Amino acid sequence: MADDFSYRISTTRFDEHYTPAESSRLTTNFANLARGEHREQNLRNTLTMIERRFNDLVRADNPTGDRYGVELDIVSVQLQFDALDAGAAADQSFPLLEVLDIHLLDRLTGLRTQGIVGNNFSSYVRDYDFSVLLPAAAARAGEQAVGGAPAVPEDFGDLHGKLFDDFLASPVYRERFAQPPVICISVSTSKTYRRTETQHPVLGVEYRQDASSLTDVYFGKMGLEARYFMPRGAVAPLAFYFRGDLLADYSDLQLAGTISTMEAFQKIYRPEIYNANSAAPEVYRPSLDAQDFSRTQIDYDRDERSRLALTQGRYTQEHFIEPHREVLEQWAATAGAGALA
Repeated sequence: MADDFSYRISTTRFDEHYTPAESSRLTTNFANLARGEHREQNLRNTLTMIERRFNDLVRADNPTGDRYGVELDIVSVQLQFDALDAGAAADQSFPLLEVLDIHLLDRLTGLRTQGIVGNNFSSYVRDYDFSVLLPAAAARAGEQAVGGAPAVPEDFGDLHGKLFDDFLASPVYRERFAQPPVICISVSTSKTYRRTETQHPVLGVEYRQDASSLTDVYFGKMGLEARYFMPRGAVAPLAFYFRGDLLADYSDLQLAGTISTMEAFQKIYRPEIYNANSAAPEVYRPSLDAQDFSRTQIDYDRDERSRLALTQGRYTQEHFIEPHREVLEQWAATAGAGALA
């Protein structure tokens, strides 16, 4: 089954001229910003936020506050079904995932440093799992899709996790990236976080969660564990998903690149949490119903994102899951236990 499919990587610079590829999920952070009448201004404002925050985080050797530049590339991964010929009815390729790759430019020395790959994480299969598969499981269990404890299939996220793991183990990834990815997203609004005594010079103070969220479990099937840190100057902790040792495997510059990038996105998309007017207390329960926050100058339609997630989940079902079900089930069986629901 190893020859049934392979991976292809392409990159697109994320700058003020960025235009989403046709295969990009419209719910992806960077794709959302590049839409509408004010798209270029949205992108310029976001990039400015990222670079200013980065220089603030590394200000110890940065007295002028503008020493470093932050460069972002969107890494798009296509899964190619190699066994299919050009005349096959099913799609020969599918957009598996998109992440961000960061490079850091030292304007004083002219050196460019490889940042962390990952950061933002975009996946059509995740849309399918959460917007199509999970509600269907709830309906089969006689529950509503919202409210109460969700009905979660035992193998929920198995295929997605195995595909992610297989990509990281592939020659395509290993030849391109020297380190495993780090994904950085918002903390869960369904959990409570408690401040600890652990502090890191860049990541800041660590929080711990009262229990794992469904997202934590889902990323766990991708081989990623979670830690939660609130950097200096931030008002809420960020969730970091990683392999290995988050504190030891990456430099302070690399961590600052991820923080500055993903904090900017969260300020735009979840200002109630990440652009709040007061910092998270020792015991913290994030809420999108909070009123004491400031909006950025970049608009975002959360309701549209929810609708598009369902649309894109159904697209995945139609163009990936159903036409390739037999191949995917056979491959998943060789990669470990579990099958498609």
